[in-house]
Amino acid sequence: MTDRIKNRIALVTGAASGIGKATADLFEAEGAVVIRTDITDGDHHKLDVAKASHWRRLIDSIEYERLDIVVNNAGISPHDNIENLDMDNWNTIRGVVLDGVMLGCNHTLPLLKKSTCGAIVNVSSVAGMVGSSEYTSYGAAKAGVRNVTKSIALHCARKRYSVRCNSVHPGSIDTPILDADKAKYGEEKTIQVRTKAIPMGRLGLAREVANAILFLASDDASFITGAELVIDGGFTAR
Repeated sequence: MTDRIKNRIALVTGAASGIGKATADLFEAEGAVVIRTDITDGDHHKLDVAKASHWRRLIDSIEYERLDIVVNNAGISPHDNIENLDMDNWNTIRGVVLDGVMLGCNHTLPLLKKSTCGAIVNVSSVAGMVGSSEYTSYGAAKAGVRNVTKSIALHCARKRYSVRCNSVHPGSIDTPILDADKAKYGEEKTIQVRTKAIPMGRLGLAREVANAILFLASDDASFITGAELVIDGGFTAR
């Protein structure tokens, strides 16, 4: 490891599994102090990202005077299409996926502004870049994450805050978020269908997304803001 973010204070949501856990683990290996959050019970701060009151409580509990890095990763990915779309489901997905990012950026920005190297990385998805008939609500929310990231980046740049804001857009990554598909269609069929659409012929790994997040959070990306980094094995290049 290269200590690219040594002694920086990082907050990662959805850090109990998948991309969030891989990112938190990598950040610690690179020398950061990591505040892990998740909605589940465990050895981390419990946080429902869709609730402003939870964010206020978390910020009040942080013992540090600043934050250097925030990774808004928490998400859910249920299936729906325009004909079976349920508004309760729509609102739940939007609440976690889009509102959670907005609330995270809003509540952490005062601490990020105290950093000389602030970085926000919002985890969107390729579903926020291209249409998907079976992920209507999820795709709409992730597209919102893509856009709000750019708006925040412009705001911070024009205010001359030392805070950059970028998004990553994973494709099919082998994480617990695929468990619903595996339960519905079987693991073998799920992997077969997913990999068939990927030019590189395999699912991505959580650590591969974590590496991209680390790059955007580090000084290696010091002149990058409002950008989107796609990690999808060539899916969107077709």
